[in-house]
Amino acid sequence: MESLDTASIDTALRLIGIGQLVLVALVIWRSAADVVVRRVTVALLVGVIGYLINSGPQFPALAMPLRLAVVLASNLAPLFLWLFAHVVFDRAVDRRVGLAALGLIVASVMVYVLRRWCEPLIPLADAVGHLTAALLVIHAMVIALNEREDDLVEQRRRFRVAFVLVIAVLAIGVLASEAWFGFGHEPAWMLASQSVIIALAILGIGIAMLTADPALLAPPRGTGTLNAGDDWSPSERVLREKLETTMAQRVWLEPGLTIGSLAERLDVPEHRLRALINRRLGHRNFSAFLNAHRIAEAKAVLADPARVDLPVLTIAMDLGYGSLAPFNRAFRESVGQTPTEFRRSAFAEPEKG
Repeated sequence: MESLDTASIDTALRLIGIGQLVLVALVIWRSAADVVVRRVTVALLVGVIGYLINSGPQFPALAMPLRLAVVLASNLAPLFLWLFAHVVFDRAVDRRVGLAALGLIVASVMVYVLRRWCEPLIPLADAVGHLTAALLVIHAMVIALNEREDDLVEQRRRFRVAFVLVIAVLAIGVLASEAWFGFGHEPAWMLASQSVIIALAILGIGIAMLTADPALLAPPRGTGTLNAGDDWSPSERVLREKLETTMAQRVWLEPGLTIGSLAERLDVPEHRLRALINRRLGHRNFSAFLNAHRIAEAKAVLADPARVDLPVLTIAMDLGYGSLAPFNRAFRESVGQTPTEFRRSAFAEPEKG
């Protein structure tokens, strides 16, 4: 009777969690958030729904087509989480990594689907699937923590910490229990405990997401210019002038320049400088603010006939980038071309009419 009660509680908690997730997904989908953020967030919520169904006691009764869809959604949840970390924290997605992870996850699922013919491959598929999921989750947490200092949005800085704590408890705990006991063989008390934690986490995420906070879900895209409006306070105007003067000294060329070191140079509290660059100038990250200056200078150098033979790597290093890769990535995101392509087009002969 005790195990039956535990199973009933587990099923009830899963149903509550699924209902909450569906509600949050509908609200996010209908919100004013960026379309990519909406799609990835809803995909992540669908993945969690898939896991709640997949690991629940009623799952074996599902028909095969629906069962396959649930299994895929459940196993793709770590990939959706990885994508969610990228889009919410304004980080470019490495498509090669994403496609490789997608291929490994789908392949591991298909081994189970075709187990009649792939029985010897099941242990390998299980190991590959769990390892891929763990690496994606860990990388998502690394993204949230490592780039927190660069983040200028205070609400999102707090969300990064909560994101890491929740994901660490949920994802790593689930993956560890599945790896130790084997999926579908966890004790009833463990499944019920997972359901309680997931339900509480969903409630917290639901409260945050249902507010549809524009600072978190619908980021303004900055112009990179220092425009003063009539509603600027006197302190903001003074800080803007100090920032303009300092940026005119080309401090953005310094490698490793941080928001903290710039605030120290301006002799202002760091939180005030963060608020100015984010709320008034529209930049979500300090690196984006620096790139606005660096890329403008890079375009001028690349189009300069006197420096046409200057290597792109030298330009990147002179502009404060530690290596060529981040320079190429920032330039492509801003201009839509690589530095080499931009230089080639700048010196291309005009087409004859």
